Amino acid sequence: MRRPIQEVLGTIRSFRDFYAFEEHVRNARRNRGLEIVPEWYDAPVFYFSNTASLYGPHAPIRKPPETHELDYELELAVLIGQEGGNIPVEGADRYIAGFTILNDWSARDIQRREMKVGLGPSKGKDFATSLGPDLVTPDELEDRILPDRSRGHRYDLGMVARVNGTEYSRGNAWTMHWTFAELIAHASRHTVLLPGDLIGSGTVGTGCITEFPKGTYPWLQPGDVVELEIERLGVLSNLVVAE
Repeated sequence: MRRPIQEVLGTIRSFRDFYAFEEHVRNARRNRGLEIVPEWYDAPVFYFSNTASLYGPHAPIRKPPETHELDYELELAVLIGQEGGNIPVEGADRYIAGFTILNDWSARDIQRREMKVGLGPSKGKDFATSLGPDLVTPDELEDRILPDRSRGHRYDLGMVARVNGTEYSRGNAWTMHWTFAELIAHASRHTVLLPGDLIGSGTVGTGCITEFPKGTYPWLQPGDVVELEIERLGVLSNLVVAE
């Protein structure tokens, strides 16, 4: 079953975006001359973003005028369907109401300045996140679950990003180091997840401009059309516009 994302967009209560793809972490940190910190392997980490800046498919995305390095991020997301706290990894997949495509738009120059303070991203991220086109229930993806379910379900779903029709990124959801079951278990520790909570996977490997060597692709500008496609979930398309 699938529902247009617009039917649930206004009911999303909170948004945690994780950092679950090892290749993305390695690529992004390598371009800053850094290695992956060992703590990344201890537990999944996330930041809270702004539910007032969630947009659906085909919505125009306003480029903040102070950024010169606007980027997309190709992600998979799940919406929580039932209440739970201290959820064990075993069975955590049962809390997923549906899957959708997520674009975590990022102003990289602003983000770099903020991260030097040591608290996490804020204005480099919270101006826009787009979702859609649909919310797809887990039963629609059962035939894409990989055999090893010891740490929760992994899904064989191809992921592609295009800018103005040119492919920039290609990856697969099964390469998540941390599974959604592990993300849900961690997010619910010592608190409660509620129906309508949104959980993002973080960016798939090569799933944003900042992962590539400098100058490989230009930063996004008004007039650019960004299309994110994930198998079985459709295509999320947004036009960048000037504020």
